[in-house]
Amino acid sequence: MTMERTSKPVPTSGPSSADIDFLALAGRPVLRRKRPGQVVAIIAVAFCILIAGITLVTNPGFGWDVVARYFFDTRILGGLLTTLQLTFIAMVIGFVVGLIVAVMRMSDNWLLAGVAGAYVWFFRGTPLLVQLLFWGFAAALFPKIGIGIPFIGPNFVEWNTNDVISLMTAAILGLGLNEGAYMAEIVRAGLLSVPHGQTEASRAMGFSKMSTLWHVVIPQAMKVIIPPVGNNVISMLKTTSLVIVIGVGDLLYNTQQIYAQNLRQIPLLIVASIWYIVLTTILTYFQGKLEKRYSKGNFLIAGKAAR
Repeated sequence: MTMERTSKPVPTSGPSSADIDFLALAGRPVLRRKRPGQVVAIIAVAFCILIAGITLVTNPGFGWDVVARYFFDTRILGGLLTTLQLTFIAMVIGFVVGLIVAVMRMSDNWLLAGVAGAYVWFFRGTPLLVQLLFWGFAAALFPKIGIGIPFIGPNFVEWNTNDVISLMTAAILGLGLNEGAYMAEIVRAGLLSVPHGQTEASRAMGFSKMSTLWHVVIPQAMKVIIPPVGNNVISMLKTTSLVIVIGVGDLLYNTQQIYAQNLRQIPLLIVASIWYIVLTTILTYFQGKLEKRYSKGNFLIAGKAAR
């Protein structure tokens, strides 16, 4: 006689999934987890904002009437125009120089690569303020600039250095050449981002190295190069304020000249700060549009490649 064991279901303590009305649960409100630390942080930040707002309104040292009076002053607007000119010209020079230096650094010729590396090393290794001062005092090293036979002469044409390198020219050279060193690394990163197979396919089709670079590699690298350039433009806009050390009449320099006369330093500095913020906000908006456009392009390319 054999005995068969029968397994009995083990009772569970809760209701089964079949007994739960999920539709009824879906209609109930979601209970959020209480976070007292977050509430305390919000109260603290709101209190700080309130104190800052009251201080801005009640402290007479800010001189908001002076800010309103000088915000559209012709001297301020003239300095603003100079700042925009410096930003645009310096970025153009920086991009062109950076492109040339980046190509030289990637060259198989050790001399070209070495010179490009030394250029980047020097201009990134010395402060921009010092470079601006060197360009401003260039006449102390070379009182005259001429065209002729080096060292032994004669000079066929000769000019006074201060006439050739004015303060504005010194500012442009200092800002542009320094920017070129940083732009070279951005451009080089963009060139390296292009797959090597693109170069090989182009050479197989009979393109020369230079044609491959200009017609195949650089157009594809622009998708990596252009977005960081927007950050550099915004940075350059504020960096132009350093030209005050060589006496170029930019926004900050003209602001300084005004408060040197009326001794209202804080209100005039607020005027300059507001203009910098306005311009930075505008550039940031267009930078976001640019980055969105190129990131969308990369996404579409990736989607097509996946198909």
